[in-house]
Amino acid sequence: MLAFIIQRIVQSALVLLVVGLVAFSMFRFVGDPVENMLGQERTMADVERLRTQLGLDQPFPVQYFKFLSNAANGNFGVSYRQGRPVSEILIERAPATLELAAVSGFLAIVVGIGLGVFTAIRRDGFAANMIMSLSLIGVSLPTFLIGILLIYLFSVELGWLPSFGRGDVVQIGWWSTGFLTKSGLQAIILPAITLSLFQMTLIMRLVRSEMLEVLRQDYIRFARARGLRERAVNFRHALKNTLVPVITVTGLQLGSIIAFAIITETVFQWPGVGLLFINAIQFVDIPVMAAYLMMISVMFVGINLIVDLLYFWIDPRLRADRSGGH
Repeated sequence: MLAFIIQRIVQSALVLLVVGLVAFSMFRFVGDPVENMLGQERTMADVERLRTQLGLDQPFPVQYFKFLSNAANGNFGVSYRQGRPVSEILIERAPATLELAAVSGFLAIVVGIGLGVFTAIRRDGFAANMIMSLSLIGVSLPTFLIGILLIYLFSVELGWLPSFGRGDVVQIGWWSTGFLTKSGLQAIILPAITLSLFQMTLIMRLVRSEMLEVLRQDYIRFARARGLRERAVNFRHALKNTLVPVITVTGLQLGSIIAFAIITETVFQWPGVGLLFINAIQFVDIPVMAAYLMMISVMFVGINLIVDLLYFWIDPRLRADRSGGH
């Protein structure tokens, strides 16, 4: 088990190095931040002086390895736009994104698995067929269009929920939360539904497909022949064996919730790191862009590592294979 964890950690570190290299290379072609930071009356001396202060006059390998060494210590430099440490800005914005991702992930997993099991057990019922038909909306419609439709219905026409912003927040140490205020809870409903809808329908359809496949197996027929209750057959035997492929897809979807929160945060003007990244692109704020991409990469790699470990823990065949190999 320890060797398996070490192997995955080494692989994850190599992935982060490659992602950092690709990101840092791409940002060189986004634009020149010096052009946005200096006014129209700048001189060549001003340009050269600022480039020297920012370290942009150094060779690319020097800039990259300096970025990696600083990032390992939690130092992502200073924002070109705000003139503040990037780590400080991320700490301010991260709670909004993490809370949105947590609520969206909870909805996607709980509702997705629940509806998937229901539509598999009641596959010939009217309600199950209606749910499967409606799930096509979540799969086919783009996220920004879903968000706009929800804003039009619940904010413009009905006036029940706010259309933008995070509402009132409560500061608990360095963490700002909207879960403790009424306006904060109301503000997170529409963005969370928008962000979770695609993942929810994907998980639901996957669980239904896997559940139907498992229910056709011989050991399920044998369990029913033994006189076990239908609830025990469906949840103790069928659902448990359905979870192995579901864990992989669910883990990847949770990572994509954080990564693709950019669109939802832009539509609802949610003050998270996704909206921060969009603004950083407009102002060619390279330290913020690089820090955001590295943060998302760490989350993806971490989630994949957790998924691998859950695989190892849930599926006894993997443990048997590695024990036999050793």
